[in-house]
Amino acid sequence: MQQAENAGNAAAEHLSPAFPERAAWGTASKLRAWQVEALTKYFETEPRDFLAAATPGAGKTTFALRLATELLARGTVDRIVVVAPTEHLKRQWADSADRVGIRIDPMFKNGDGMFGRHYQGVAITYAQVGMNPEVHQKITEGGRTLVILDEVHHGGDALTWGDGIREAFTKATRRLSLSGTPFRSDTAPIPFVQYAPDEQGIRTSVSDYNYGYGRALKDGVVRPVLFMAYAGQMRWKTRMGDEMSASLGEQVTKDITAQAWRTALSPEGEWMPAVLSAADKRLTEVRRGVPDAGGLVIATDTTTARAYARILQQITGERPTVVLSDEAAGSSRIQAYAEDTSRWMVAVRMVSEGVDVPRLCVGVYATSASTPLFFAQVIGRFVRARRRGETASVFLPSVPNLMALAATLELERDHALDRPKDADDGMYNPEDAMVAEANKEDRASESLLEVQPFEALDSQASFDRVLYDGGEFGTGGEVGSLEELDFIGIPGLLEPDQVRDLLRARQATQAKRSKGRTAKDGLPKPKPDEARPMYQTLKEQRTELARLVSIWSRHANEPHGAIHAELRRISGGPAVAQASIEQIQKRIDVLRSRIGNRR
Repeated sequence: MQQAENAGNAAAEHLSPAFPERAAWGTASKLRAWQVEALTKYFETEPRDFLAAATPGAGKTTFALRLATELLARGTVDRIVVVAPTEHLKRQWADSADRVGIRIDPMFKNGDGMFGRHYQGVAITYAQVGMNPEVHQKITEGGRTLVILDEVHHGGDALTWGDGIREAFTKATRRLSLSGTPFRSDTAPIPFVQYAPDEQGIRTSVSDYNYGYGRALKDGVVRPVLFMAYAGQMRWKTRMGDEMSASLGEQVTKDITAQAWRTALSPEGEWMPAVLSAADKRLTEVRRGVPDAGGLVIATDTTTARAYARILQQITGERPTVVLSDEAAGSSRIQAYAEDTSRWMVAVRMVSEGVDVPRLCVGVYATSASTPLFFAQVIGRFVRARRRGETASVFLPSVPNLMALAATLELERDHALDRPKDADDGMYNPEDAMVAEANKEDRASESLLEVQPFEALDSQASFDRVLYDGGEFGTGGEVGSLEELDFIGIPGLLEPDQVRDLLRARQATQAKRSKGRTAKDGLPKPKPDEARPMYQTLKEQRTELARLVSIWSRHANEPHGAIHAELRRISGGPAVAQASIEQIQKRIDVLRSRIGNRR
């Protein structure tokens, strides 16, 4: 037994040291505090199934491999099967396992039947299991097997995948499920995950160990994220030849928002070049403190990705790395970029989940995909910290759903199998599309666009605001203005509290600057906008109330329903769907007061 323990410890010695708090587990190499807690909890009972939900960038791979070395050394298991969402992640797992002395074959094909004796296991995709679960059942039952289900929420992406995973791994000796975003946008159950009713009777997933973004940020394990939001005027043409225009982010219909958003993302207009130039300026500022800091643009499709790369080359004089598919060439490009010091990478989808490029500090969210799951996965590419003080900056369009997601970044979610009866009264915020859609091209307003083919005519960018830790900062301004540069020039090495203090200071400076400014033409101030229809104002009020409830839920650790109920008790009035503008405003005022006092 002593020899086995030494073997496990020797493997663990290869794991990279971590901060901010080093704590030994057993006699092995020191790990992050959360990894120690999770390992300790696991070995208290050594369950057959264990779900660890940890925020992207926290070190789930390190935790899993440390657990695997222990189970191998103790003789509990003698082979490892890793199931990952993509081909690239298979190779990434194999490389990480090799560094701790575990030999895993990422090139295994279903037709091989069995892996070679010189390997201790295989790395496969969920799709491989779904295509031929019998092969993987034979491997699993051929020995004492630990199955690691990476980003396990993908197990419900397709009916055949979920069925295949259950068939292949039901008799596994141990199963370790991992997820950085342990929720889905649909109600498809995740294999080997336990569900229990919450206070509203909604069956939600139950994690055996949870390490959220909020705690990870306090620990210094992940970076604080600054969201740089950009608005602007958009103009496009319908099939009938009618020209339409709208300001990005204004309260309009869902279809108009989608088309304005799509106009902004068109590489033919002025919005994307302006935002890419601003993001590159931010990257230059960050590289003063983080010399190898890199930037990533997430594009919707290959055509726009190539166009964005050409724009960046014109801006920087340097050709970006372009990754267009989940193939061997794409994986090698990602790996090469991760190891060099070049400025930019442009990718389509595949870099949105699990891919490890720790030097990414600046991002441009140039896709119209907007499910909470996809958004969380994209932001997860930028939060992995290597040393204390590193910050992340993500540039995105100023549209309502993205603003709401950015404002609730720290909100921890669970996967729900049910939908409440009152899901439309503001007390419940279901995801707006199935997870599978997050990995396909955007289909927003597809039915409308079939009738009115899209043609972008013109787009102009303007700086809108900065979102950080649930707060909003900035008074807006033109691209290149002092109002924009105040925030682009924030140092790239700051502690979270320093970021908040500096944002407040910049906000105060801009307020004074705006107060002392007079109109150059001497004309009187413009009159307020004319009154709009009541239904538009009510929609805005409900959206703002839902945003504030999400923020307070995160900080007070209270469910949305309980907060809405308390607000009704304090302010009076019916449920949100029946409340008047004045009644909703009272509830907004209550929450704003609470959030302001917390700060």
